[in-house]
Amino acid sequence: MKKLSKVRTLARAAAVMGLALASAAPVTAAAAPAPAAAPPGLYCDTGKHAADDHTGYALCRNDGAAPRTFWVHLVCGWSPDVDGEHVTLDPGQSGQSTAHCAGLGTGIGEIHVRP
Repeated sequence: MKKLSKVRTLARAAAVMGLALASAAPVTAAAAPAPAAAPPGLYCDTGKHAADDHTGYALCRNDGAAPRTFWVHLVCGWSPDVDGEHVTLDPGQSGQSTAHCAGLGTGIGEIHVRP
């Protein structure tokens, strides 16, 4: 009987220690960074291609008074991140930059517009 009591005590102590260690882990390790806002002077819409969830795009319009250059940046999970083509827009123009994550990876995790 005494041996069973010691086993229970050790099991409870291990469970309490596990909870304490789990709650001490930094929260930022599991949190993904939020996508950055569109560069100044640009209004952008981002998304995944309807027929291919490994292809992402940034469709932007230059609402500023000077030419602006942008490109899409895809965070690709297990595959390396990729950048799309650089697009320069004059004031009032619209354009799109696209990129494609490797097919063997997990697909697009985040889509950013870079200046």
